Amino acid sequence: MQNSRDFEVSRRDLMVGAAASAAVAAAPSVAGAQTAADVPSLKVSFTVNGKIRDLELDTRTTLLDALREGLHLAGTKKGCDHGQCGACTVIVDGRRINSCLTLAVMHQGGSITTVEGLGTPQDLHPMQAAFVKHDGYQCGHCTPGQICSAVAVLGEIEAGIPSHVSADLTARPQATAAEFRERMSGNICRCGAYSNIVDAITEVAGRKA
Repeated sequence: MQNSRDFEVSRRDLMVGAAASAAVAAAPSVAGAQTAADVPSLKVSFTVNGKIRDLELDTRTTLLDALREGLHLAGTKKGCDHGQCGACTVIVDGRRINSCLTLAVMHQGGSITTVEGLGTPQDLHPMQAAFVKHDGYQCGHCTPGQICSAVAVLGEIEAGIPSHVSADLTARPQATAAEFRERMSGNICRCGAYSNIVDAITEVAGRKA
């Protein structure tokens, strides 16, 4: 009669065996493996920061990756890559979007503005200058998305688009701190520079008024 100890399996042996089984099951067969040549590509043309740019892209490429990898516009940041932080915010056809959530091929013929297109170190956009003046950044990773979003926010208010905190949905929204905070709520600053960001937007809104 065999000893029951002969059938004992250590926890480590069990985990190693399970991992090996999972790896074999997940590995594609050589015949079914997809090659680079199998991936469809498409020529895309859009205007980026005032210049027409042409790219040939894998149809699955996000607008964020097209800007960063295809056009080397690294100002637009990849934060969460799930549309939750706002670091990748750009302005497309006058509206701000999370560039990580949209495919580049969906914007054929579109007009895209990134933080590089707003101003230069020698000639800052008023919003960029206000962020510098009011310390609207710390680590700076979220700042390009914050600035693009802030510029678009003032455009939304000017166009009369209400928000969840607008007191009267039929009246023109006011440029208040409450409106700015609500409209900027999709842009996360992990350093916590929110009050300074509101101060910067408030200054620019005052100039526009």
